[in-house]
Amino acid sequence: MSTADHPRSFTITLLPSQRSFASTGQTTILEAAALAGLRLSSSCRNGTCRSCLCRLVDGTLQYRIDWPGLSADEKATGWILPCVALPTSDLIIDQVDFLEMPDPANIAETKRARGRGF
Repeated sequence: MSTADHPRSFTITLLPSQRSFASTGQTTILEAAALAGLRLSSSCRNGTCRSCLCRLVDGTLQYRIDWPGLSADEKATGWILPCVALPTSDLIIDQVDFLEMPDPANIAETKRARGRGF
């Protein structure tokens, strides 16, 4: 079997919380966080709005697009856009705000019935 059949898994750690989650080189940091139940700051999801901007402390990544919305100076000093960044190693990321997404199973149990779809 090829590595495409079994993509390598990388660990992404958020600072200062030390919260970690797994990702593959086929899933953006933003997507991997969502799969782990975390909502990172984002808006456009295509590398232009910069609302997900944070700093890479350690590790390597590549981008889904040729030139994300970062200046050469920003890239050189470690700023990244998780919405279009694919990990190529374990990562440590600083200055990440996130929210825990509620478990859908728990929401269904506590949700009150609403009439007529409102």
